[in-house]
Amino acid sequence: MLERLKLILPPWMHDWLDVIVPGVQIALIVLAALLLQHLVRRIIRRASDHYQFPHELLAPINGVVRWLILGGAGLLALERLGVSAAVLWTAFTGFATVGAVAFFAAWSVLSNLFCALLIFTVGPFRVGDHIELLDTAEKPGALGRVVDINLLYTTLEDVTAPAPGARLQIPNALIFQRVLRRWPAGVDVPASKLRPVASAPALTSAEPAPAPKGASFP
Repeated sequence: MLERLKLILPPWMHDWLDVIVPGVQIALIVLAALLLQHLVRRIIRRASDHYQFPHELLAPINGVVRWLILGGAGLLALERLGVSAAVLWTAFTGFATVGAVAFFAAWSVLSNLFCALLIFTVGPFRVGDHIELLDTAEKPGALGRVVDINLLYTTLEDVTAPAPGARLQIPNALIFQRVLRRWPAGVDVPASKLRPVASAPALTSAEPAPAPKGASFP
């Protein structure tokens, strides 16, 4: 290839071929990586619109795809610069080891992210449903109406609390470790499980009741 370029290019550029050729190859690699990233991002966005994925999932998925594409482009660029495959493999295994250690260190957070993906895709419940988490089918557990689902927690409006407004934030991973009882939106929850109605406070004032009009005291 270099010999053909020497026949085409003027003589004063022959000494720069060792710089021009790798530079052009690296530029093409970067351009191809950017185009591939843009294409994959459009595919993910269309899949999200078609399957109605929540927008909270797009950011982490796009981030993983971006780093994978840029990492591959970086390895190809280093190879064009003359870095040996052995050095690249050693660097890759080192980064993979560090990534594995970080993965296990952050397993609790990552498990919640993965379970959030399962909740969004499989759909064991949706916002507006009433759910109850049980250790067993007979033992009562957390009960509430689903008001929010994010990447870490599922938030319930506690319907068993004495006062309204209480919220239960349940880690997404915990939902897949318990028996789940579900009442879809529009289905009434049994009255025995709902919040007890507070009785009206009794009159405890020590002041005497007002006397009837016209009554006299000795």
